[in-house]
Amino acid sequence: MSVKIFCGQMDVVPGRPDLNFNMMRLLAAAAREEGADILVLPELCLPGYLIGDVWEQQSFIDDCLYYTRQLAAEARGLVLIFGSVAQEKNKRHEDGRPRKYNAAFVCQDGRLLQGHLGRNFFIKTCLPNYREFDDARHFYSLQKLCAEEESSVEDTLQPLRLKIKGEEVRIGLLLCEDGWTENYHLNVPRLLAQHGAQLLINLSASPYSLGKNRKRHRLFGAQAEECGVPLVYVNNVGSQNNGKDIFTYDGCTSAYAADGTLKASAPMYAATVLRLDWEPAARFIDSPQGITPPPRETEAIFQALQYGSSLFLKQCGIKKMTVGLSGGIDSAVAAALYCHILGSENVLLLNLPSMYNSELTRSLAAEVAENLGANYAVLPIGESFSHTVKQLKETEICDLSCGKTFHLEPAPLVLENIQARDRGARLIAGAAAAFGGAFSCNSNKAEISVGYATFYGDICGALAVLGDIWKHQVYALGRCLNEKVYGKEVIPEQIFTIRPSAELSSAQTVGTGGDPLIYPYHDHLLQAFVENWHKSTPLEIARLYAKGAEALAEELKCDPQVIKEIFDGPAAFFADLERWWKLFSGFAVAKRIQAPPIVAISKRAFGYDHREAQLTPYFSREYLALKEKLLGR
Repeated sequence: MSVKIFCGQMDVVPGRPDLNFNMMRLLAAAAREEGADILVLPELCLPGYLIGDVWEQQSFIDDCLYYTRQLAAEARGLVLIFGSVAQEKNKRHEDGRPRKYNAAFVCQDGRLLQGHLGRNFFIKTCLPNYREFDDARHFYSLQKLCAEEESSVEDTLQPLRLKIKGEEVRIGLLLCEDGWTENYHLNVPRLLAQHGAQLLINLSASPYSLGKNRKRHRLFGAQAEECGVPLVYVNNVGSQNNGKDIFTYDGCTSAYAADGTLKASAPMYAATVLRLDWEPAARFIDSPQGITPPPRETEAIFQALQYGSSLFLKQCGIKKMTVGLSGGIDSAVAAALYCHILGSENVLLLNLPSMYNSELTRSLAAEVAENLGANYAVLPIGESFSHTVKQLKETEICDLSCGKTFHLEPAPLVLENIQARDRGARLIAGAAAAFGGAFSCNSNKAEISVGYATFYGDICGALAVLGDIWKHQVYALGRCLNEKVYGKEVIPEQIFTIRPSAELSSAQTVGTGGDPLIYPYHDHLLQAFVENWHKSTPLEIARLYAKGAEALAEELKCDPQVIKEIFDGPAAFFADLERWWKLFSGFAVAKRIQAPPIVAISKRAFGYDHREAQLTPYFSREYLALKEKLLGR
């Protein structure tokens, strides 16, 4: 017997069960028309996944339950399997609210089939509570329910038994994390296979990050091979956010043979259907659609940023964007991205020079704008900056406790910040409002890591489109925009070669000091602080340095020659390390908390993915001892 399985890689709209219900009905009707036996849809595809504490709104839950019943009533002529929320009002969650479950529903012949422990749904066994996931805040797990009802989880995890074409088939249903259980004491796929599952189906809502799909293929292929049965992974597309991080869902729905071989995969970011032919008796699965090859890393970064930003702006109703265009690489890449997303006619580019901006960067900004064909203006800030400084210096301030008066004398750093705020909070924000849209934060991840940005200046905006990519990735993305996206040089070659600089003082220009961050090294150092799963601290970095520049460079994935050129000895190394660690774990945290949302694509993104508290920078005892040893004290 051959069973036709359709996997609906649907575009889930978070918080809109009405819209998702309509899409699910259309997918079911189309699958029925094509002769599908089973239609599988992703985890939580009816309500969406990342919807914050909307999960606490009973009227929202009631609508999800209503649409679930409607889908069951219409499920005739095929089996419909989908993810949504289930609720038991007579039971309580830890917060005292009616208990909810992240569940899979199976509909056939106009009714819901029986699932776990006498319920008409299957309950997620393992609830993730790391990175952006916070399932236990809202849902009750199968493990906890079994403990409460004195049932064995191992015995409860039984395959779904279906009648297809008069014959029984047994399908092991998993909900996302149930398939990522290599670090759990339960191995859900193995248990389902041991209980006779002829096929494993994983309903997922799995956000995208760089390299994640390679890990999925390794993990699910190994599970299929270990269990000796085919495995189907069904993921959604679209964009969802938790307020600070915008996550894209890449789909990449896939099927694996019983020997672990990848047999089929759907394209990234496409609302589509993957059609599979499954022969239960032979443990065989295949698809006429084949395997979609993954894009290269920089092209994948472009796709994720373009896709996530486009959907986020649409969700927010933002149709126009204003970008401060300095003549440097970050603002040029941001401008090119927004022109591609919104159309150049809907982008306003502003060059805001002061006395410190060189003719080179001014001309490069004008060239970028000309190449993109966007709206462009030059708004000098020299006069307003001088006026602000004059006001601060000449205004008499009275100390009312003693009657004495004094005047303010802004320090050089304060003068730099005044310029940044004048550009951002006054002109760019004002122009964006007048233009009829929002404005961009152009900060990259290295700058955000150490707070190399000004409060209410260049770290404000509606979206930090580059906020989760490092400086070297910004450069690579600029090349990709020229070569692959636009097919011409919209970002001039000289922007790739000039020294990055904020140009806020005479000591900080493209021809003199430039940025304090030496990106070929600090990009990788800061990445180790943020993205390493076992987060690196000064101790881990110092241990590697003690072994030599080559050992440190190998771990950080940078050029050892750069390390040798930067540091002439241990004293310089430790001074640099402590400078950036103090900024990273100190005042930069406050800036990150107030920074705009970012499109998350890395293994750890600032925001709700990388959770932080404002603390005093800390150096461990072993670090301090190692430092003293290497300094020869």
